[in-house]
Amino acid sequence: MPVSVNKLTDRAVRGLKEPGYHADGGGLYLQVTQGGSRSWIYRYSIEGRRREMGLGSFHDLNLAEARLVRDDAKRGLAKGADPLAGRRVRVTKADVVVPGAADVGSVATATAANAEPTLLECWNDYVRAQEGGWRGRKTKAGWMRSIEKHAAAIQHRPVREIGVDDVILVLEPLWMTKAESAGKLRERLERVLDYARVRKLRSGENPALWKGNLIHLLPPRPKLQRGHMPAMPYEDVPDFMIKLAASKGISARALEFTILTVARETMTLEATWREVSGDIWDLDASRMKERPFRQPLSTGALAVLSKVRPDPVRPNDLVFPAQKGGVMSNMAMDMLLRDLAPPWTPHGMRSTFRDWAGDETEFAREVIEECLSHAVGDETERAYRRSDALKKRKAVLEAWSTYCLSKFPYDR
Repeated sequence: MPVSVNKLTDRAVRGLKEPGYHADGGGLYLQVTQGGSRSWIYRYSIEGRRREMGLGSFHDLNLAEARLVRDDAKRGLAKGADPLAGRRVRVTKADVVVPGAADVGSVATATAANAEPTLLECWNDYVRAQEGGWRGRKTKAGWMRSIEKHAAAIQHRPVREIGVDDVILVLEPLWMTKAESAGKLRERLERVLDYARVRKLRSGENPALWKGNLIHLLPPRPKLQRGHMPAMPYEDVPDFMIKLAASKGISARALEFTILTVARETMTLEATWREVSGDIWDLDASRMKERPFRQPLSTGALAVLSKVRPDPVRPNDLVFPAQKGGVMSNMAMDMLLRDLAPPWTPHGMRSTFRDWAGDETEFAREVIEECLSHAVGDETERAYRRSDALKKRKAVLEAWSTYCLSKFPYDR
């Protein structure tokens, strides 16, 4: 039976909003992301291996143009040329992330394939060179999110060709609305492009420089607003926990655990099974603010762990891994909570706990603050304080768990 090609129409493409891959035929797909961006990819096989190549964003290539690029690639394949390795197809403003590319691409493999190293390959090499000096997995995860989420449009371009226009292309969508993400992306691009210059993979001025360069092309960013996170009234927590328990997925269990342990989001996202010993969560200094921290686990928190515990348990595995492995995005719990109970935030739940403990219990303020891993007293007082009040904090967190889960039936 012949394979159908050219199945999509211009009108259909413009109306596609459902995330996923929408086939046109002949290996051409329109990829729609969760964020709503749309881009063309070409899937093909060569020497028994399946490959995937970004052709360009829907904004840059219409349906007819994407088909022409696909057909050009197919003609090259018929002659034995790999479109990716040989760069036979002109790929501009590619707005697609190749699954797994962030883990395998490198300058060395590009050189071996006689292909020009791409920005992504240089980015990967820079991360590998630097990650030994980074604290924890969060830093590496942040770097990889930057290129996969915000610089996908240029990640497959040869690094020597990256110019000011390319940098502005990926910064402009973030510049005025996501100032922190934009600032991190610009700084990371500058470092990777400097790395490429030192490796003699490019020459000339760094197009991601701010002073004397982008400062004249981009408007001043709005100042970051550092304020209190919206905190749910503690009276609403028991009903909310019923709603949260009905939500499926690892992010829901991570949020339950975060609320019951009054932890910071990063503490939960980077937690490993090695840190859990009985009813104690033991975090070393590298995971905290330069000091180790032990958090007693309440009955409710232990119940959450029992739901996600794998068999067998590997000590270095994450307790709440992302669906595709690695550290879950710090936005996962935020988005879930805002979907279920806007406008509250996970970090704001720590304030909710403090309000509840202060208004509804007789626990000492110092013990409540220590549950939040806050330093208590001045430097001299802390020097003389030998105990971390573990038993007292256990009582506070057990009472908090009982309150949070008070609307559940007893035989839960």
